[in-house]
Amino acid sequence: MQSPIIAVNRLGFQWTTKDPFLFCAHHNDAYPKGNELLGPTESLKGRTLGNDFSEKLDWRMYHGHIVPGFPVHPHRGFETITIVLSGFIDHSDSAGGAGRYGNGDVQWMTAGTGLQHSEMFPLLNKNEPNPLELFQIWLNLPAAKKMVKPYFKMLWKENLPKSSISDNNGKYTEVIIVTGESDGIISQTPSADSWAADPANEVAIVRYKLEPHAEYTIQASKKEVNRMLYYFKGKEISVLGQAIESYNSIEVMPDVDLEIINGDTESEILLLQGKPISEPVVQYGPFVMNTQKEIQQTVADYRITEFGGWPWAADEYVHPITEPRFAKYSDGTIEYPEGHQGVKVKEE
Repeated sequence: MQSPIIAVNRLGFQWTTKDPFLFCAHHNDAYPKGNELLGPTESLKGRTLGNDFSEKLDWRMYHGHIVPGFPVHPHRGFETITIVLSGFIDHSDSAGGAGRYGNGDVQWMTAGTGLQHSEMFPLLNKNEPNPLELFQIWLNLPAAKKMVKPYFKMLWKENLPKSSISDNNGKYTEVIIVTGESDGIISQTPSADSWAADPANEVAIVRYKLEPHAEYTIQASKKEVNRMLYYFKGKEISVLGQAIESYNSIEVMPDVDLEIINGDTESEILLLQGKPISEPVVQYGPFVMNTQKEIQQTVADYRITEFGGWPWAADEYVHPITEPRFAKYSDGTIEYPEGHQGVKVKEE
């Protein structure tokens, strides 16, 4: 009989995923105090600025020169789901959209026909360190949706479905649902054009935080679904009786209940699952289409239109330090988390 655990693999910076996902990147940076420009107070000497990805260091500038992060760059043909566990991201885009989010918030962006955006990591705290941890997940779009109008939606932490499940010994597992269903709780709809919008596709992005020695069972899904677990924080867990050390991916059969027993330290797991789109994938950097001809057309379109150009004052634009968490959409609507500075104000 085939084991329900198909494969266990050590994780790196960029995590391997299964269709309908394209990949998942895990950023975990111990940034120092921030300076007046919202960059690090520590020296940048010796770093390869513009391409600082060394995993030997405690923190990275990535493509940023002054502020860490990813200055203006284009996307077409897929979606980005950015889950921020700690720290903040400043978003700006070529459609005039903007935002600051973090500490549990999620941004769901549908690149569709094409968008430029920047994702900078402002170091807002001048008196204490600015730790940052986030996942960025790339979810493919089917051919029929690759050229939809681009947009983004904020899933504020205050609105994410959460539950705390107790086992027979009184140990708790916290469940945080970005999309999909868990323990009878259903998430909000992320995007009408997303592969995740149709419940039949069984797309789920769920975080699990287990107390020491907690036991929890992830319920089975449909047989045609791809299901991956990413054990990214802790020491050791047991999955269906198999001991697995931290920072490993676990590919499992989807139609089996997964009994998880945590070890003696708190553990955190990310679940990615979904019915595969099962279409050809041709990727050229930030562009994901179905054919090489479509990629060539995308490159030509970007050269001509720049996907709307760049309306911001700098390639690595950051918002003023005084800005709270907010989202400004391309129609002028400004949204704040519920209970913070009001909600959904339309500019005149």
